[in-house]
Amino acid sequence: MLAIQSTERLTGGRISGDYWDLDELINAIYEVIGDENRYYDYQGASHRILKVCLDLRKATQGECNIEFVANGIHKGIIKKKDTIAPDKNVNFSVEILWPELIFTALALNDFIDLYNEFIDMSPWNPHIATIRKFQSIVTECLKEHLPDEHFRVFMQLMVTKSPKYFRYATQYVDILNLEYLNLSIEERKANLGAFAIRLMVEDDEYIALKNEILATASVTKNEIHELPLQMKYPDRIDW
Repeated sequence: MLAIQSTERLTGGRISGDYWDLDELINAIYEVIGDENRYYDYQGASHRILKVCLDLRKATQGECNIEFVANGIHKGIIKKKDTIAPDKNVNFSVEILWPELIFTALALNDFIDLYNEFIDMSPWNPHIATIRKFQSIVTECLKEHLPDEHFRVFMQLMVTKSPKYFRYATQYVDILNLEYLNLSIEERKANLGAFAIRLMVEDDEYIALKNEILATASVTKNEIHELPLQMKYPDRIDW
């Protein structure tokens, strides 16, 4: 079963599941996002989400964490069925920084709306159902760590109509990731809700950043998402 738990220092969310849980989510996201040319003005958000998918794929290949979880088999079942069976299943997991994980869950709303409009408007589409499950467990995990008022605001903003990330300056997610990493665990507890909301509203800091990037892009002729910031992530993250 796909699950998300906050890491010990509230640095991020740990996404876990068996191979098929993670594989189903990855394939659902690939289907709904499509290739990089499907939605040209969403390439920044698309590339960002696909990087998270890459982390999930690495997890399924055993490059991150492996956990053994109870599967419900016990001595009574083994005796009744006269068989031998393992009592634990293998789960894979990977940690994603909270701002990155929140952005991923939010930006998928835009791609679901686009998919419904141009590809398949059926309410029973299994790929969308898989992504909605992922979004729901992200928000349920967040709910455990946000004050009620912050969580209500977050949910109100989340259900407002897309698009939120049309030609979005996704470099802002890097800024928030690094700001968040520099906080103590107490500061993270106090400010996680504010970080979530900053990903949903274009505040003065975001507007200034986007204007700067657009000015550079007009000179270099790059797309907005192609201009990296001169910022470096730590070699090791204390989760």
